[in-house]
Amino acid sequence: MHTSVSDWNNPSDPELKKLLTDVKTIAVVGISRNPEKASYRVAKYLQDQGYRVIPVNPVIDSILGEKAYPDLATVPEAIDLVDLFRPSEDVPPFVDEAITAGAKAVWMQEGITSPAAAAAAKQSGLTVIMDRCLMTEHTRLRRD
Repeated sequence: MHTSVSDWNNPSDPELKKLLTDVKTIAVVGISRNPEKASYRVAKYLQDQGYRVIPVNPVIDSILGEKAYPDLATVPEAIDLVDLFRPSEDVPPFVDEAITAGAKAVWMQEGITSPAAAAAAKQSGLTVIMDRCLMTEHTRLRRD
């Protein structure tokens, strides 16, 4: 069981590349209406790259041309990857929802970590990335 972030190993570049190739639908939890916020910019970038982005935020009805949902449990379609823009202490219930929803992966954005939730997700067969920006990694891996 991983007890700290320092002993957490994110997937290797080849594993990340494969994940980002296989993933089609990404739920962005904590997306903001504010185009200046990272959550909005990353979701827009992912959409521009051809991913289906599902916004998850209880105070937004729709954004980026997509209907928003209050939580992962109410999303009526399959989710491949859950991208988390929530404070670290808020992550565990969303990881539980991601596991229940059958997601293949959970991505905690830069600065977001939850070793216990990550371990639970990994134990349930999900790929887990912590403390990395999905947009930055996608851009970097496309160049390689």
